[in-house]
Amino acid sequence: MDTILVANAGSSSVKFQVFGIEEGQLKRQIRGVAEGIGTQPKLHAEATAGKVLVDRVYMNEAVPDVPAALLMAGAWLRDEQNIHPVAVGHRVVHGGPEYNQPVLITKDVLRRLEQYIPLAPLHQPQNLAPIRTIMADLPGLPQVACFDTAFHRKHSAVADHYAIPEHFYAEGVRRYGFHGLSYEYIAGRLAGIAPEVAKKKVIVAHLGSGASMCALSGGQSAESSMGFTALDGLPMGTRAGQIDPGVVLYLIEQKGMSAHEVQHLLYHDCGLKGLSGISNDMRELEASSDPRAAFAIDYFVYRIALFTGTLAGALGGLDAFVFTAGIGEHSPSLRARLAVKLSWLGVKLDQTANGRGEQLISAHDSAVAVYVIPTDEELVIAQHTLALIGRRHPSGTRGAR
Repeated sequence: MDTILVANAGSSSVKFQVFGIEEGQLKRQIRGVAEGIGTQPKLHAEATAGKVLVDRVYMNEAVPDVPAALLMAGAWLRDEQNIHPVAVGHRVVHGGPEYNQPVLITKDVLRRLEQYIPLAPLHQPQNLAPIRTIMADLPGLPQVACFDTAFHRKHSAVADHYAIPEHFYAEGVRRYGFHGLSYEYIAGRLAGIAPEVAKKKVIVAHLGSGASMCALSGGQSAESSMGFTALDGLPMGTRAGQIDPGVVLYLIEQKGMSAHEVQHLLYHDCGLKGLSGISNDMRELEASSDPRAAFAIDYFVYRIALFTGTLAGALGGLDAFVFTAGIGEHSPSLRARLAVKLSWLGVKLDQTANGRGEQLISAHDSAVAVYVIPTDEELVIAQHTLALIGRRHPSGTRGAR
């Protein structure tokens, strides 16, 4: 069976999935991750049914960086699982003003994507590293870049602009929005679950270590909490979220910090980690009795509520709210607390359904339907990759089994 490999590279891990192609349909076969890169490298992978295929620890010097981790995972797939993909799909965070849809990667495309590293320094270099590795080792293997910004590129000019001179916009300084692959999946999944609701005014909250929100109108992105970079909007695990630009000027001019030091601060030492002084992990904060942990959670909920009002304003109302990603999918207490904050919009939860993490968690008399829908960015990447690799396979996939 022909297969597609999906790679999602981070700063210290490479998540991967393998999809088989059967009569134009995608069948998920393997989920895996190479993690602990640079500290204690580990390769873990499971079959779709949950059977552990590998759980192996490596010497640190054997897997010093992301490209080495990809080679390690690739060797395991090839030598022990007999997986020889016909194409590789990659999550690439920033497509800039040029790329509003997935694209087959060439050396020229790769050079262009490198220009956007300053706009996503936490993600873009890691996203591109596996692409370079595969291009060098297997130059004939098709690779597809799928962008987190692409889903938002149909925003109106009013939503896209900052109030700065127009020539900056022409140069690419605009509000892009991120987590687009997640929102694309949720929009399609909601259309299958509740087609009439999906046509209306919906806010999706992608709440994880990286967090953002998206306003959907008729299944299309109308507005996003994130902007020019993935720093904007909600506070995140280690990122500050929305902040007065004057704070950045103050840190540089009055505190003597360099631009690099400020960048590191805003990406690595802020958010839940900075507020709590304890952890960037919501699970640890919820389990802690430290008042700083409680304050960080309060702040997170407060900002989500604020952005809900903003996005509802952009939509002109609200018919449904969707929780997704790690925190959104697995924290009933946070969902309950946010619902109280959103009661003015008519949000009312069924506490039993919420506690169980059911798909529909709103009460029968809630004015706003509330859903919990697990996201699946990898499936979206696999679908786009299959559609772009040519006529060898039908492109009309509808989902994975």
